[in-house]
Amino acid sequence: MASRDVKKLLFDIRQAGELITSFVRGRSHQDYQGDRMLQSAVERQFEIIGEALRQAVDIDPVLEKKLSAARRIIDFRNRLIHGYADISTLVVWGIIEERLPILGAEVQKLLDEP
Repeated sequence: MASRDVKKLLFDIRQAGELITSFVRGRSHQDYQGDRMLQSAVERQFEIIGEALRQAVDIDPVLEKKLSAARRIIDFRNRLIHGYADISTLVVWGIIEERLPILGAEVQKLLDEP
């Protein structure tokens, strides 16, 4: 069973993922590429996901094995923060479409554990 602190961080990850999904609903990569405000909103939520996951893994290192891309998610957060000028909208869009649903399902499974 995860600690209350880890559960709170997992909840934050789930919430940020849901926000990203709502921000891009009905949008295309072309829409995303042309909308700096949308990019900023999405990137901020990815930063929250990465930081919350980093903190959760610090508390419970086993989480890194339970979430299929934990290290890559944390690394992506670091890239957003420190390498912001080199972020490709196509890469971000691919993560939204391909990886975010997987993360959401994995986090929900952890939150459903007693």
